[in-house]
Amino acid sequence: MRTLAFSEKRWYTDGYSEKGTGERMTCVEVDMVVSDSRAALALYEKIFETKRIEVTSFGQGFNEAVFSIYGTRFHLLDENSQYQLAAPKPGDPKPMWVNVIVPDIKAVFGKALAAGCTETQSITEMPGFDVVNATFSDPFGYSWMLHEHKHKAAFGERNDIFEKDTKLC
Repeated sequence: MRTLAFSEKRWYTDGYSEKGTGERMTCVEVDMVVSDSRAALALYEKIFETKRIEVTSFGQGFNEAVFSIYGTRFHLLDENSQYQLAAPKPGDPKPMWVNVIVPDIKAVFGKALAAGCTETQSITEMPGFDVVNATFSDPFGYSWMLHEHKHKAAFGERNDIFEKDTKLC
Protein backbone atom coordinates (compact mmCIF):
# COMPACT_ATOMS: atom_id res chain seq x y z
CA MET A 1 0.00 0.00 0.00
CA ARG A 2 1.34 3.42 -0.99
CA THR A 3 1.98 5.99 1.78
CA LEU A 4 1.25 9.65 1.05
CA ALA A 5 2.79 12.45 3.07
CA PHE A 6 1.59 16.06 3.25
CA SER A 7 3.05 19.18 4.93
CA GLU A 8 2.95 19.22 8.78
CA LYS A 9 -0.14 17.04 9.09
CA ARG A 10 0.08 13.66 7.45
CA TRP A 11 -2.48 11.26 6.10
CA TYR A 12 -1.37 7.70 5.68
CA THR A 13 -3.33 5.21 3.65
CA ASP A 14 -3.29 2.86 6.66
CA GLY A 15 -5.86 5.23 8.27
CA TYR A 16 -3.69 6.93 10.91
CA SER A 17 -3.97 10.70 11.17
CA GLU A 18 -0.41 11.59 12.13
CA LYS A 19 2.87 9.76 11.86
CA GLY A 20 3.70 7.92 15.04
CA THR A 21 0.72 9.08 17.11
CA GLY A 22 -1.20 5.83 16.91
CA GLU A 23 -4.40 7.90 16.84
CA ARG A 24 -6.99 6.42 14.48
CA MET A 25 -8.79 8.78 12.13
CA THR A 26 -12.42 8.07 11.24
CA CYS A 27 -14.48 9.90 8.64
CA VAL A 28 -16.18 9.51 5.29
CA GLU A 29 -14.32 11.04 2.39
CA VAL A 30 -15.44 11.57 -1.22
CA ASP A 31 -12.46 10.85 -3.48
CA MET A 32 -12.46 12.34 -6.98
CA VAL A 33 -9.86 11.94 -9.72
CA VAL A 34 -9.48 15.12 -11.79
CA SER A 35 -7.09 16.28 -14.48
CA ASP A 36 -5.58 18.86 -12.12
CA SER A 37 -6.43 18.75 -8.39
CA ARG A 38 -5.09 22.24 -7.65
CA ALA A 39 -7.18 23.79 -10.46
CA ALA A 40 -10.27 21.83 -9.35
CA LEU A 41 -9.78 23.03 -5.76
CA ALA A 42 -9.53 26.64 -6.99
CA LEU A 43 -12.81 26.17 -8.88
CA TYR A 44 -14.64 24.67 -5.89
CA GLU A 45 -13.34 27.48 -3.67
CA LYS A 46 -15.02 29.98 -6.02
CA ILE A 47 -18.34 28.17 -5.69
CA PHE A 48 -18.60 26.80 -2.14
CA GLU A 49 -17.59 27.73 1.39
CA THR A 50 -14.59 25.40 1.58
CA LYS A 51 -11.97 24.67 4.18
CA ARG A 52 -8.55 23.60 2.92
CA ILE A 53 -7.11 20.69 4.84
CA GLU A 54 -4.12 19.53 2.79
CA VAL A 55 -2.79 20.60 -0.61
CA THR A 56 0.41 19.35 -2.25
CA SER A 57 2.69 21.17 -4.69
CA PHE A 58 4.26 18.34 -6.68
CA GLY A 59 4.49 17.96 -10.45
CA GLN A 60 1.38 17.49 -12.56
CA GLY A 61 -0.07 14.02 -12.03
CA PHE A 62 1.10 13.74 -8.42
CA ASN A 63 -0.86 16.46 -6.62
CA GLU A 64 -3.68 15.95 -4.17
CA ALA A 65 -5.99 18.35 -2.38
CA VAL A 66 -8.10 17.58 0.67
CA PHE A 67 -10.81 20.05 1.68
CA SER A 68 -14.27 20.13 3.17
CA ILE A 69 -17.61 21.59 2.16
CA TYR A 70 -20.00 22.03 5.09
CA GLY A 71 -18.12 19.39 7.07
CA THR A 72 -17.94 16.75 4.31
CA ARG A 73 -14.39 15.81 3.40
CA PHE A 74 -13.31 15.70 -0.27
CA HIS A 75 -10.03 14.33 -1.60
CA LEU A 76 -8.98 15.34 -5.13
CA LEU A 77 -6.27 13.35 -6.88
CA ASP A 78 -4.50 14.24 -10.11
CA GLU A 79 -5.14 11.92 -13.01
CA ASN A 80 -2.16 9.56 -13.31
CA SER A 81 -2.23 6.44 -15.49
CA GLN A 82 0.82 5.04 -13.64
CA TYR A 83 -1.44 4.60 -10.59
CA GLN A 84 -4.62 3.75 -12.57
CA LEU A 85 -6.19 7.10 -11.64
CA ALA A 86 -8.45 8.18 -14.52
CA ALA A 87 -10.59 11.32 -14.49
CA PRO A 88 -14.05 11.37 -16.07
CA LYS A 89 -14.02 12.17 -19.78
CA PRO A 90 -16.17 14.90 -21.41
CA GLY A 91 -19.45 13.53 -22.74
CA ASP A 92 -19.29 10.43 -20.51
CA PRO A 93 -21.52 11.31 -17.55
CA LYS A 94 -21.46 9.07 -14.48
CA PRO A 95 -24.64 8.06 -12.61
CA MET A 96 -23.34 9.74 -9.46
CA TRP A 97 -23.37 13.32 -8.26
CA VAL A 98 -22.52 15.36 -5.20
CA ASN A 99 -25.60 16.79 -3.49
CA VAL A 100 -24.92 19.97 -1.51
CA ILE A 101 -27.55 21.66 0.65
CA VAL A 102 -26.85 25.39 0.50
CA PRO A 103 -28.29 28.44 2.28
CA ASP A 104 -28.75 30.50 -0.93
CA ILE A 105 -29.11 28.47 -4.13
CA LYS A 106 -29.23 31.51 -6.43
CA ALA A 107 -25.89 32.79 -5.13
CA VAL A 108 -24.11 29.42 -5.21
CA PHE A 109 -25.53 28.43 -8.62
CA GLY A 110 -24.52 31.84 -9.97
CA LYS A 111 -20.97 31.32 -8.68
CA ALA A 112 -20.82 27.90 -10.36
CA LEU A 113 -21.89 29.28 -13.74
CA ALA A 114 -19.59 32.30 -13.44
CA ALA A 115 -16.69 29.96 -12.65
CA GLY A 116 -17.19 28.03 -15.90
CA CYS A 117 -19.55 25.22 -14.91
CA THR A 118 -22.37 24.13 -17.23
CA GLU A 119 -26.01 24.26 -16.20
CA THR A 120 -27.73 20.88 -16.54
CA GLN A 121 -30.93 21.83 -14.69
CA SER A 122 -31.94 25.40 -14.00
CA ILE A 123 -33.10 26.47 -10.56
CA THR A 124 -36.33 24.55 -10.10
CA GLU A 125 -38.88 24.89 -7.32
CA MET A 126 -40.60 21.70 -6.22
CA PRO A 127 -44.10 22.81 -5.17
CA GLY A 128 -45.31 21.27 -1.95
CA PHE A 129 -41.86 20.06 -0.98
CA ASP A 130 -40.58 23.57 -0.21
CA VAL A 131 -37.32 22.60 -1.88
CA VAL A 132 -35.47 24.36 -4.67
CA ASN A 133 -32.80 22.52 -6.65
CA ALA A 134 -30.45 22.95 -9.60
CA THR A 135 -27.67 20.90 -11.17
CA PHE A 136 -24.45 21.69 -12.98
CA SER A 137 -21.45 19.85 -14.33
CA ASP A 138 -17.96 21.12 -13.67
CA PRO A 139 -15.07 21.27 -16.17
CA PHE A 140 -13.54 18.20 -14.48
CA GLY A 141 -16.43 15.90 -15.42
CA TYR A 142 -18.39 15.81 -12.15
CA SER A 143 -22.06 16.59 -11.59
CA TRP A 144 -23.30 18.62 -8.64
CA MET A 145 -26.84 19.09 -7.34
CA LEU A 146 -27.66 22.06 -5.17
CA HIS A 147 -30.61 22.06 -2.77
CA GLU A 148 -32.09 24.86 -0.74
CA HIS A 149 -34.70 23.87 1.82
CA LYS A 150 -37.36 26.47 2.54
CA HIS A 151 -38.52 24.47 5.57
CA LYS A 152 -37.89 20.94 6.75
CA ALA A 153 -40.71 18.68 5.57
CA ALA A 154 -41.01 15.35 7.39
CA PHE A 155 -40.35 12.16 5.43
CA GLY A 156 -44.03 11.11 5.62
CA GLU A 157 -45.16 14.53 4.43
CA ARG A 158 -42.80 14.37 1.41
CA ASN A 159 -44.01 10.85 0.57
CA ASP A 160 -47.68 11.90 0.75
CA ILE A 161 -47.03 14.84 -1.60
CA PHE A 162 -45.08 12.66 -4.03
CA GLU A 163 -47.76 9.92 -4.08
CA LYS A 164 -50.51 12.50 -4.64
CA ASP A 165 -48.63 14.32 -7.40
CA THR A 166 -47.49 11.17 -9.23
CA LYS A 167 -50.56 9.04 -8.52
CA LEU A 168 -48.35 6.03 -7.72
CA CYS A 169 -50.70 4.57 -5.12
